[in-house]
Amino acid sequence: MASERNPRKIRVGKRVPMWRSGRYWAFLLGLFALAGLAVIFIMGRPVLAPEHGALQGHTAATSISPAPTASPVAKKKVILDFHMQNLSQGWIRYADSAKITKDGGVSWTEATVDQLAPDSAGDETLQALLGTLPKPLTVNFKSKTLDVMKSQFLTDRVGWVLAAEGLDPTLLVTVDGGGTWTDQVTPDVTSVMNAEQKRIQTLLQEAAYYTAKEAAKAAIQSDWTLFPKSASPGDVVLVRHKEAGEISWQGKKYPLQSFGTGYFAYLPLSIDLKPGPYPVGDQILTVKAKKFDTQYLEVTKQMESMRQDTARIQADQKKIDMARSRSAPEFLFSSDFIQPVEGILTTPYGYTRYVNGKYDSSHRAIDLAAKEGTPIKATNDGIVALADSLYLTGNSIYLDHGMGLFSQYAHMSELRVKTGDKVKKGDIIGLVGTTGFSTGPHLHFTFWANNVPVNPNMFFDSTPFKWLQP
Repeated sequence: MASERNPRKIRVGKRVPMWRSGRYWAFLLGLFALAGLAVIFIMGRPVLAPEHGALQGHTAATSISPAPTASPVAKKKVILDFHMQNLSQGWIRYADSAKITKDGGVSWTEATVDQLAPDSAGDETLQALLGTLPKPLTVNFKSKTLDVMKSQFLTDRVGWVLAAEGLDPTLLVTVDGGGTWTDQVTPDVTSVMNAEQKRIQTLLQEAAYYTAKEAAKAAIQSDWTLFPKSASPGDVVLVRHKEAGEISWQGKKYPLQSFGTGYFAYLPLSIDLKPGPYPVGDQILTVKAKKFDTQYLEVTKQMESMRQDTARIQADQKKIDMARSRSAPEFLFSSDFIQPVEGILTTPYGYTRYVNGKYDSSHRAIDLAAKEGTPIKATNDGIVALADSLYLTGNSIYLDHGMGLFSQYAHMSELRVKTGDKVKKGDIIGLVGTTGFSTGPHLHFTFWANNVPVNPNMFFDSTPFKWLQP
């Protein structure tokens, strides 16, 4: 067939590649646009942290790192209370815990509430001595005025407050009576506290000598104090002044020696001192008239001649003067003086004595007659300043009781101590005898205050601090 042999030729054009097609590019651009929108949508959504425990026991195929979060800030503990037992020990308390210090607040250690010492009132004697202490309602700290929630002053100089401007209280300390405050216990603060601790110790040391804390307060807070304010010729007065120095009395000057928080000196009243008022510092000492009886003694010519050996007497006096020239710079006693021997009073203090009809002297001691060999006790604590055999007074002892006060024991048959020994009240220091210028077994006993013999009866069952009169 012709048609089969000569097929009809149809012209067909070349096929165009797809990437050259406009539709292709339009589709592709649209696809990119959708992808971009999807990315923008996804990136704009916030990433939420999973709830606590939401992922426990389940492993995700993919994980998204959570956004970084800030570290939690520790909540500051709020001080609710504090108390200082003394200048070293104290505590602060929070809602659920506490801290204690043993170095005045330089460092604090954790503690439980059960470990805190009771909020006590403190030493009553110290409080009485210091008087009314500050109780501030506000304090100035870092140019701000803070309200005081609680205050505690242990002395008139050192105190603490719990103060706040709002609801955040701060523990502050002062060492100048409230003039300045700090929240740091620096070395300077510690130095002042240490000095204040020593002041407290000396205050209490002195206060222990008085009969009552009211008497101690009256003396310690005064410029001048006399123990006692009225006396008689032959007595002795203890003077206290708040400052160092010396005091003039009857033509002599006596140094005021430091003890406790004051300065002291014994003022001996001569047996011939006229009665009347005498100024001592800002005080007036009243000297009352006193009459002394007369005693007449008869002794052998041999005994009377003993008093003529001036060379031996002067040699002994040098020993005595040397012994009494050195006295401890403190009160060595801490309790009442006792009578050294139980005996019969044969010669009271102050008697005007005539020997063989001639005036001899004033007897500035007491004579206690007792059987020979009777033990003699130390009248109080002291140091043996001299224990020796002397020409006129025989076997003799001088005990130093400090601050220029000595007790004398004479005519003993035996010495039981030696120079330099320390003795306690009641110790046996010798035996009654009749050595030296003596008419029979007895103890010649007296006190010497700044090298002047004074009435021993003032001391028995007492101390100079108990002579303080209201």
